[in-house]
Amino acid sequence: MNFSEVFKLSSLLCRFSPNGKYLASCVQYRLVVREVSTLQILQLYTCLDQVQHIEWSADSLFILCAMYKRGVVQVWSLEQPEWHCKIDEGSAGLVASCWSPDGRHILNTTEFHLRITVWSLCTKSVSYIKYPKACQQGISFTRDGRYLALAERRDCRDYVSVFVCNDWQLLRHFNTDTQDLVGIEWAPNGCVLAVWDSCLEYKVLLYSLDGRLLSSYCAYEWSLGIKSVAWSPSSQFLAVGSYDGKVRLLNHVTWKVITEFAHPAALSDPKIVVYKEAKKSPQPGLDHLAFPPSLPVANHLSAAESKYEIASMPVSLQTLKPVADRANPRMGVGMLAFSPDSCFLATRNDNIPNAVWVWDIRKLRLFVVLEQLSPVRAFRWDPQQPRLAICTGGSKVYLWSPAGCLSVQVPGEGDFPVLSLCWHLSGDSLALLSKDHFCLCFLETKEGVSPALGQRDGHA
Repeated sequence: MNFSEVFKLSSLLCRFSPNGKYLASCVQYRLVVREVSTLQILQLYTCLDQVQHIEWSADSLFILCAMYKRGVVQVWSLEQPEWHCKIDEGSAGLVASCWSPDGRHILNTTEFHLRITVWSLCTKSVSYIKYPKACQQGISFTRDGRYLALAERRDCRDYVSVFVCNDWQLLRHFNTDTQDLVGIEWAPNGCVLAVWDSCLEYKVLLYSLDGRLLSSYCAYEWSLGIKSVAWSPSSQFLAVGSYDGKVRLLNHVTWKVITEFAHPAALSDPKIVVYKEAKKSPQPGLDHLAFPPSLPVANHLSAAESKYEIASMPVSLQTLKPVADRANPRMGVGMLAFSPDSCFLATRNDNIPNAVWVWDIRKLRLFVVLEQLSPVRAFRWDPQQPRLAICTGGSKVYLWSPAGCLSVQVPGEGDFPVLSLCWHLSGDSLALLSKDHFCLCFLETKEGVSPALGQRDGHA
């Protein structure tokens, strides 16, 4: 395993291009585009202000930089560096910006969600969509890029409008049986739209493309309800994480629950493997006899190294008691992610924040639990295989696959707190993001060291 040198970064804005050739990162008002193979700077763009959001077009030819405070979006071209585009929303303001799947239209959401403006880069035409709802996940495109579903709020009722992305014409418009809709998401095959209510009302609704209600699901009443929702890549399962600490798995045939995954703090099943992260004390050796003595920083880093140990049953996991009299209590299943082959589901129960649970979907049972020393900040699946990367805000990255798991210290001087991470399309490298820096972790290396690998080497 190898690591690149460290590069500067602002606001965790670091994105691989969809074709995997480029890596874009922001340093305040500068946008830096590098070639992934060498990490050499390909283009350097200067924006009008500090950037809050960046996004690649689907064909990797353009990249947008949104400056919400100014209400401005700037678009840059990789093929024609001298070409640029500036979109100014003016007094309407700007709270969100995204690409359409064709990579030639930009959707800007104005302040107070008064409207969505659709800007065309080809014809310079402008279209408006009224009544978008201010919710967590109110826009969803089908994977083939043909349709857009938009959550709307009119006359104190929730609606969904389905648009054809070719000409932005309205295809379907229907009201949803929700009290306060907070999210919509198409199944990966584009045939079913999942709609779910706020945490005050447990309700999941499934609609067809023509607006027909296929099914409605409610697990319980009079308690906090849905916290997270995720489709499997195969579109066969819809996982619903709830505040009661359970994940319900709905199947695509009957849309009924086929199983419930609970997250107990005490485990006793001998078939479950529990990996516990443990501090690894430095081994006595010649390094400790060197003169002059090692620097304190180096001693600190070596002492902070950790490893995984297989715990013997029964196991008690560290729990966090939620504060009941505050909003958004730290309880329930807040993170869900399916592996690319739909064989595994990774979850985190927020009141057991140090643990990642991996479920075997083929056997519908708990497969592995990984308990970290610190609360889990993020986890991401390798796009090509069932391999999970985890970060906890420390200077380590953790990897799990069915073959086992390991803890890797990010090498270098000083501390590198990994706050987020993202995979390259090939699954061969991983971008590790801290507050002010980022580096690349190369998981598979061939003979010879490429220019991107030459600075910082670490092996596990």
